[in-house]
Amino acid sequence: MLRVGLTGGIGAGKGEVARRLAAYGAVVIDADQVARDVVAPGMPGLDEIVKAFGAGVLRPDGSLDREKLGEMVFADDALRGQLNAIVHPRVGERMREIEEQAAATDVVVHEIPLLAEGGLAGAFDVVVVVDAPPEIQVERLVRLRGMTRQHALARMSAQASREDRLAIATFVVDNSGSLDDLDDHVAALWAELSRRVEESG
Repeated sequence: MLRVGLTGGIGAGKGEVARRLAAYGAVVIDADQVARDVVAPGMPGLDEIVKAFGAGVLRPDGSLDREKLGEMVFADDALRGQLNAIVHPRVGERMREIEEQAAATDVVVHEIPLLAEGGLAGAFDVVVVVDAPPEIQVERLVRLRGMTRQHALARMSAQASREDRLAIATFVVDNSGSLDDLDDHVAALWAELSRRVEESG
């Protein structure tokens, strides 16, 4: 099994790369999706969040209002730390459970937005960083996610710097061009990952 950490700044295109790797046969574990799953209604994680932050973080249907909670913790390190202490251990445990179901010949890709920030590079055989220039990230966040330029820049500045991410990369996938260019880059990456998993077997 080859354990791959996949990361990149917001708007760089991690999701596009993850989808392409999954199409090649990689087992993709999306940390964001797992984070949503562990705080779904009926899960102990949601009960703990309500205990810590109050029932005001719930939507009328009983699900977590992620936007409201995000606004509460975004500018407050102590609150963010409290939230992370509830969510991160559960996410880690669930990701391990999913990985344990993979075969020895699989390429297992952990899609983790904050891999650099969490100091997690050493936990993987390979780290893939999806990279795009900051001006392209901003343009995508405004065009595709409807953010204001100011909001996009704030979100980007809350993450690790581009230099810090590139410093932990085994491979860098340049996503500054077209989706056709990205197809070519991911095809080359998959060939290399496949070679490594065969060698390790």
